[in-house]
Amino acid sequence: MQAKIKYVFSSKLWKDNMQGGWFFVSLPKEISEEIRENLKWQEEGWGRMKTSAKIKKIEWDTAIWFDKKANTYLLPIKANIRKKINVKLDDLITVSISI
Repeated sequence: MQAKIKYVFSSKLWKDNMQGGWFFVSLPKEISEEIRENLKWQEEGWGRMKTSAKIKKIEWDTAIWFDKKANTYLLPIKANIRKKINVKLDDLITVSISI
């Protein structure tokens, strides 16, 4: 089993402005640059990289996606996760991801 690299950061929850838009937190640029530099080989199609995420006491397997326009990775936060951790749009969230 390969050791995982853990990153912890705080970011505001935001919503994509398309109809039925997804909710995300953006990884800080410095963390995204480090991931891109060292772990890009793990990316699958469309800049997708498998990861596990933890917010408060809720942990789940997910993926981050590289957004070329923002030049950073995005972590989608699905409705069931938002409900469990009781967060809403523009809340500042502390996130831990392991890649």
